[in-house]
Amino acid sequence: MIKLNNRSKIKKSKIRVGRGIGSGKGKTSGRGVKGQKSRSGVSIKSFEGGQMPLYRRLPKRGFNSLKKDNIAILNLDKIQFFINKKTINPNDVLNFSTLKKLNLINKNSKKLKILGTGEIKDKINIVADLASKSALSKLEKIGGSIQLKK
Repeated sequence: MIKLNNRSKIKKSKIRVGRGIGSGKGKTSGRGVKGQKSRSGVSIKSFEGGQMPLYRRLPKRGFNSLKKDNIAILNLDKIQFFINKKTINPNDVLNFSTLKKLNLINKNSKKLKILGTGEIKDKINIVADLASKSALSKLEKIGGSIQLKK
């Protein structure tokens, strides 16, 4: 059997340190006396008492390419989903700038690639930087087109 507590909630005010002897947290404000940790502006977060710290014991991993292009990818089923939701008008030309304005691709992207996952029912014209073979064939089959920028 669960017994619920029907007392009203007690709102405890936060302890304001350094506000005089009567507060119980005056003078040293609960920091003890002297030493590095009693001073302000001290940060010894990853210090392990002279032991080699964890971030230096672990090996470095990974690689960040300088030439990495931020390519936004968009699948045909996603395009169809946005057409059904009436976010995209199938009569308009779908290009990089309109997708960016509608927040359907990341604003940091530099190029747009259309991939052929899923089915598309509506005839649509797309202007993109890159496209997969399956996306090209599926769009041509329904009468749409992808114009690739050089």
